Amino acid sequence: MDSLPLSGLTVVALEQAVAAPFATRQLADYGARVIKIERPGTGDFARHYDETVHGLSSHFVWINRGKESLTLDLKSVAGQDIVRRLMARADILVQNLKPGALERMGLGAELLREQYPRLIICSISGYGPDGPYRDKKAYDLLIQAESGLLSITGTPESPAKVGISVADIAAGMYALTGVLMAVVERQKTGRGTHIEVSMLEALAEWMGFPLNYGHFSGRPPARTGPHHATIAPYGPYPARDGEVFVAVQNEREWQLFCRSVLGRDDMAQDERFSTNSLRVTNREALNQAISEAFARHSAAELIQLLDRAQIASARLNQLNEIWNHPQLRSRWAQVGTERGPVPQLRPPVNFPQAVSTMGAVPALGQHTWAILKELGIPESDITAWEQDGTI
Repeated sequence: MDSLPLSGLTVVALEQAVAAPFATRQLADYGARVIKIERPGTGDFARHYDETVHGLSSHFVWINRGKESLTLDLKSVAGQDIVRRLMARADILVQNLKPGALERMGLGAELLREQYPRLIICSISGYGPDGPYRDKKAYDLLIQAESGLLSITGTPESPAKVGISVADIAAGMYALTGVLMAVVERQKTGRGTHIEVSMLEALAEWMGFPLNYGHFSGRPPARTGPHHATIAPYGPYPARDGEVFVAVQNEREWQLFCRSVLGRDDMAQDERFSTNSLRVTNREALNQAISEAFARHSAAELIQLLDRAQIASARLNQLNEIWNHPQLRSRWAQVGTERGPVPQLRPPVNFPQAVSTMGAVPALGQHTWAILKELGIPESDITAWEQDGTI
């Protein structure tokens, strides 16, 4: 769609796994042309994580819609020449190959910038382009551990990983932000730039509150399971027929919560609970009192009481319930795949003048011939490269 904000931009993606594909999928959703270069025969290894979406990988379907798949042996002379031809036409290169991989192929960022001064290059790595961890392998769980996230997530007895690829997603979001800033800068200067994003730095930034709390208090936030470590009440409490999550954010809300939901004027006046810090300190007594009051009501009754008092609340939905969530009913769209259409959520940024495009998830090498012919390469060469494994 010409009206999409990123229409006209061409992105070359030397990507695998999650972080870079997550960034480039969002560029594709909003109109950019994304050419994904994959290894001949096997492709992005995220294609093979599982087979749960009609035989396709749940990860791959999530983060690769709307792209064109070009298979290419980047170690071959022909493959590297094709990449250079693509760079001559591209606006953006996003890559998360191993540190030094592009340089070994003669496609290092500095050389590319000299040859294509308008090119914006975004490099995503585990630990950054320098420092003692530069060459260390990095995957999501390992960055969750290295960043300290695991130390504050879980129960008092045991740490727990976050259930989504949070380090990859954090890096992908900063890569997306950085690319868009670089596009704006290029409009001013006429020149591209090279930006670097590391998974460790991205997740360490998201650790800001625990880092501050731990450093300045001299103790880390406690691992409190589904309850908030430093705000109370903030977490799940048992109703007569399930659990209800509650979040009280200030003293005005605390007073309303006591009187209108718990029916306990005495708790509103109790000095043990008069400030958030005191409620955290006296969490055990607080939780017992709330649980006793909640046990008299069903979850539905409690949600009604909480909504009436304008106290934030939620139910713990299982994954199958998200597919039918009343707030998301209008947000699903059908996305094509080689195994047929699948429902996927629309991207969360909504433009009033345009609906995001949600192109198909490409089959491995689906667009190889079309892209090479677009570059002016004779069919005889394409056929030969297909036979010798170059594409």
